[in-house]
Amino acid sequence: MNTEAIWQFLSTQGVDFGLKVLAAIAAWVVGRWLISLALRVFSAALDRGRRIDSTLATYLRSILSVLLNLVLILAILDIFGVKTTSFAALLAGAGLAIGTAWGGLLTHFAAGVFMQVLRPFKVGDFVQAGGVTGTVTEIGLFGTSITTPDNVHTLVGNNTIFSGSIQNYSALPHRRVDCTAKVANSVDPHEAIEKLRPVIADIQNVLKTPAPDIEILQFTPEGPLLCVRPYCHTDHYWQVYFDVHKAIVTTFGAAGYPVPETPIAPRNR
Repeated sequence: MNTEAIWQFLSTQGVDFGLKVLAAIAAWVVGRWLISLALRVFSAALDRGRRIDSTLATYLRSILSVLLNLVLILAILDIFGVKTTSFAALLAGAGLAIGTAWGGLLTHFAAGVFMQVLRPFKVGDFVQAGGVTGTVTEIGLFGTSITTPDNVHTLVGNNTIFSGSIQNYSALPHRRVDCTAKVANSVDPHEAIEKLRPVIADIQNVLKTPAPDIEILQFTPEGPLLCVRPYCHTDHYWQVYFDVHKAIVTTFGAAGYPVPETPIAPRNR
């Protein structure tokens, strides 16, 4: 290392560079505090107005956060003498890799804008989108946050969601719960259906209208397979799902129905 050159730099520009570093640190700390304050004020204003729902409010907050942080970064670069025009030229000359990366981000941004306009779902909806099933917690600038039923926070790119199929389980007032029950060949399936109807209808949060569907679904070697399909609100889906299976076991057990078994063909002697 050229110690003489280092010493010359420190003696001539070291103080000035050190002051710039301190100024940049101070600008970052103060700027981040001001951004947090601005975002809190912005969120409070939206909450007081109550004219914008939580989904759009969160999206607007994400846009404001990105813009303010970009302004802060440009201001810190200006402290070191890097002008915004030079910074833009530097990004422009970074090559195809950066361009491709930004192109990917822009597709996610554009998809987020279309999602806000078309509104396939909102915050709080239970959806299946981008290969992920769960509750939407935030629709961000570039990605959507979904909490899965096993309580895993998942971030999915907006373009991944928008370019595929979206299933919104919260869009309609009720949802069908699909369950099955198999009875032995010796059991009258019509009798089993009549025993199940009042029990299933009496389960908590099962809707009276439409009434539960209990019919013969198909025949198997072990015995007839019944479909048991009550309806409920999405919020109660798993409670109803598990309670239906408990009711089936309890009802068939009380009726003394045998356990379905696969018939064994006799061997040729």
